[in-house]
Amino acid sequence: MDTRSEVREFLTSRREKVTPEQVGLPRGTNRRVKGLRRTEVAVLAGMSVEYYTKLERGGISGASREILDALAKALLLNDAERAHLFNLADAAGPIGRPVKRQSSKHWVPSQGLQWALAGFTAGPAFVRNGRLDLLAANPLGKAFYSQLYDVPGQEPNFARHTFLDERAKQFYPQWDVMADITVAILRTEAARDPHNKEFHDLIGELSTRSAEFRTRWGKHNVRHHGSGVKTFHHPIVGEVTLAFEGMDMESEHGYTLTIYAPEPGSASAERIQLLASWIASEQSAPTRSPAQS
Repeated sequence: MDTRSEVREFLTSRREKVTPEQVGLPRGTNRRVKGLRRTEVAVLAGMSVEYYTKLERGGISGASREILDALAKALLLNDAERAHLFNLADAAGPIGRPVKRQSSKHWVPSQGLQWALAGFTAGPAFVRNGRLDLLAANPLGKAFYSQLYDVPGQEPNFARHTFLDERAKQFYPQWDVMADITVAILRTEAARDPHNKEFHDLIGELSTRSAEFRTRWGKHNVRHHGSGVKTFHHPIVGEVTLAFEGMDMESEHGYTLTIYAPEPGSASAERIQLLASWIASEQSAPTRSPAQS
């Protein structure tokens, strides 16, 4: 990753998003730039224009925590954006670089984790990394995300499915929202693990094959994706609305355990139970098709 370029594009894009009115400044009649001027950001952050210009051009190495905090406040960065800025500063510095993550190709879930996944029967549960590889899942998770597993020659990956598999636009009724979230998660990971070849190979593949990905990648949006509610249209059981919680795994740096569950007593709960019944029938009669279930 070209850290200077990442810093420059991120800070420029954040500056362009902030209006003068948001920070208590008059708009005036002679404004030619989107968002704030560099001079205005410098004043708000309590630094010289020359120093802010250096930062925005990518010279963030060595910037103190206080400087980064002031910059985050001036640009009205949210928690995810602030963390991203600090990760970029770590990546740019001579020390304090993010810990290199192990390759997902060599990762095997522990027996305890396998038991925990298998024991969760309320809904899909799975482990992913920052590259959005689907690394392990309970039976409901594998059936729920079956489309990710049936692409020959590829490991299951949420980003590839979202942008390179046409079925994703049916699976996600709000595909545009899911596409935005997917890219924001990847952009966040880019600063956390800037030297990961597998990650950059994935970004290169998606950028080459999907214009919709390229457009979103260029916006430099980031986010923390911890909890919420999503709606899906599953090819077997139809529309399902599920709450989810994503939890960082202390034992596996950079990995996330995500669990989904429907509202008890809801139509979605009935459909998840139907999917569980279908899994059981498939296991007892492997030759039966979904239409026969």
